[in-house]
Amino acid sequence: MFGYYIGYSLNEIAIKIFEFYGYEYTGTLKEKFSAGGGFKTWLGILFTAGFTPLPFKLLTISSGIIHFNLISFILICIITRGLRFFLVAYLTYKFGQKIGPFLEKKGGKWSIIITIIIIILASVIYLIFFNK
Repeated sequence: MFGYYIGYSLNEIAIKIFEFYGYEYTGTLKEKFSAGGGFKTWLGILFTAGFTPLPFKLLTISSGIIHFNLISFILICIITRGLRFFLVAYLTYKFGQKIGPFLEKKGGKWSIIITIIIIILASVIYLIFFNK
């Protein structure tokens, strides 16, 4: 929520954070995602970033900058970050200390693979049931 607030209200700080992480801040971000399919696109980006090791803090700030729907933002963050941390907790519970080095070395790769599978399944479900 704090990242969203920074993007929503504190643009100067948001720009400094982007620069600190080596990313270029673009003022056209809001116009790009305010267009027709912008909501669905940003929802997909947030889902992907929330479950993978992408820089999530920058996307929370960007969500504030583009004034993304706050309720949708909160829900997608709870779902994706919750799933990610629940999965790590479950694997640690199930396999103990042995899973730590595996997650450090290959956790990012597997979270991306799982995210791609989920996106493909969601797309197929959407095409079958909602695209009539």
